[in-house]
Amino acid sequence: MVFGISYHGWFRRSRRSACTLLLVIASFLTREAFAEDAKPGQTVIVRAGQLFDPLAGRMLDQPVIVIVGNKITAVSNGNTPSILGATLIDLGDATLLPGFIDVHTHLTSDAGGGGYEGLGISAPRAALIGAKNARRTLLAGFTTVRNVGAEGYSDVALRDAINAGDVMGPRMQVSGPPLGITGGHCDSSLLPFEFHYSAEGVADGREAVMHRVREVIKYGADVIKFCASGGVFSKGDNPLLEQYSPEEMRVLVEESHRLGRKVATHAHSAISIKDAVRAGVDSIEHGIFLDDESIALMKEHNTFLVPTSYPLFWFEEHAPQMHLPPWVMEKSAIIIPAAKKNMAKAFRAGVRVALGTDAGVYPHGLNGGEFWAMVELGLTPTQALQSGTANAAELMGWSDRIGAIREGMFADMVAVKGDPLRDIQLLQDVQFVMKDGVVYKNEISGPNRATQTH
Repeated sequence: MVFGISYHGWFRRSRRSACTLLLVIASFLTREAFAEDAKPGQTVIVRAGQLFDPLAGRMLDQPVIVIVGNKITAVSNGNTPSILGATLIDLGDATLLPGFIDVHTHLTSDAGGGGYEGLGISAPRAALIGAKNARRTLLAGFTTVRNVGAEGYSDVALRDAINAGDVMGPRMQVSGPPLGITGGHCDSSLLPFEFHYSAEGVADGREAVMHRVREVIKYGADVIKFCASGGVFSKGDNPLLEQYSPEEMRVLVEESHRLGRKVATHAHSAISIKDAVRAGVDSIEHGIFLDDESIALMKEHNTFLVPTSYPLFWFEEHAPQMHLPPWVMEKSAIIIPAAKKNMAKAFRAGVRVALGTDAGVYPHGLNGGEFWAMVELGLTPTQALQSGTANAAELMGWSDRIGAIREGMFADMVAVKGDPLRDIQLLQDVQFVMKDGVVYKNEISGPNRATQTH
């Protein structure tokens, strides 16, 4: 997390099966209660006033999208085709956009859990928290997320339940427990010595790191997350220092890539950013103390920056009411101004950006604020939208299926009333959400606008 959530979790070693069972019990929150289900092979036609194409970086007028099942089969403009039995969704003059992508979420945790109260949350309980937050995230327009850090493999259970249709939520890539050093940001230092407790992802030294990478993949990780530096919510470490050594990072990244997994690293300090980039990580998460050399290295290696900017603004306003531990408040006073300054510098320099919100530091469902925050720090509205669509899809390795409204891609799309290139804050309140050809939210087209075509 941008503030560095402490991945503690006493008694979180419950089986994935327990998490999945409880998620099935939570099926009262599933898509059946909220979605207009598409039948297999059903044809749906969506038309709107304009469409944002992130690959071209511009708006297209009068789009008409043809969907069969969960895939887009045609994109055109102008006349609506006549297809026997097709359902027409007419969004009027609204703006249609690809479903948003958030590559840095913590669905299985809620804001304000950075202290000792988090020790009482089991892995099954975290999975059920995830079911609640997955629904909020999808209805906010984020049809795909990457969950980077969850103990007990609760995010694996959540992903699998969503894929099975038991729970309503975005499609997910998940990391399971994040890797880190003993006593580091991805460990827990809240309990005294006599408990002999280490977080599930702790691994020290080359062999232990390789073993841990293989273990989290064994239990369902799609992406590997590790902590290269200290954080803010973790007790007793320093965000200005490095944790894993350059050699440990290199082994971790090589083994992850060899096994077909991309690597995301929590990195605040400049030295940890530089060593992680040299080791070959795919994305730097947060990058608080980026300096000129870090930026140059990221551009040279084509490394993505996931800036998690919105929490910087949200935290300033709400932290005093959250009764957070003193070490969190002390560290955040240093982190926030440095992050704003250095993110703006990185944006000006042209570092590649993928949208990540760090949702979990602040309440889930507010993810759309990240578009506004990045524009506040220097991205253009077009660049911000690209970061949360095409760029994020590329980082996830899913450019062939999400991130744009193109033929052959999943039918994931959102719509807003107005032009977000003129007012980026419109993206904080989307009025239409479709995932896999299924409508989960429609506050635009009335009953006289969803009709059968002949």
